[in-house]
Amino acid sequence: MISFLLKDFLSLFAVIDPIGLAPLFITIAGHHSLEEQTRIAGRSVLVAASIMLGFILGGNFLLRYLNISIEAFQVAGGVLLFKLALDMVFNEPGQPTEAEEKEAENQEDVSVFPLAIPLIAGPGTLASIIILENEASDYSFGIVMILAGAIVVLLIAYALMCLSGRLAQLLGQTGINVVTRILGVLLSAMAVQYIANGAVVLLKNTPSGL
Repeated sequence: MISFLLKDFLSLFAVIDPIGLAPLFITIAGHHSLEEQTRIAGRSVLVAASIMLGFILGGNFLLRYLNISIEAFQVAGGVLLFKLALDMVFNEPGQPTEAEEKEAENQEDVSVFPLAIPLIAGPGTLASIIILENEASDYSFGIVMILAGAIVVLLIAYALMCLSGRLAQLLGQTGINVVTRILGVLLSAMAVQYIANGAVVLLKNTPSGL
């Protein structure tokens, strides 16, 4: 159980990357007052938490409705996470596109877009949640453990967004880049394991004549 809790926390922490989120938050909401920045950070975390909760409670139902096996989703989610991990290692992860930045500038409330979606509750986060939910079926309180891990990571993200100015000064851009790349390497290893686990089951269930 402890190992799953640790895996749950590390998976969501690597995908959401609260440390890398801090400088992005300054870029998006830095022109607001400190009090307004705190409110924006709180709203973005609450919106992201609602989306993640929805996937925790209804993700598997959605897969069954669409007739998608958890193994197929595990492979697809692993590929998506691996792409995200490569971006974290070689590029700048989670950076909004130029069109997204312009749209965000024209909106008064940036807590929903682009902070909650896609920077916090992005595709990688949602894929991780459904994969973790499937693995949690082996534990009596699996869903509770996923929720606990998600809450801890979101609280860390909220705290770092509120302290983003000081954090950026403390770590510097180089420090933030180093931490982000380390998380990217860890996430890539998790992604490969997801792909391998799902592929093994899919190959076993494939008729030998195909």
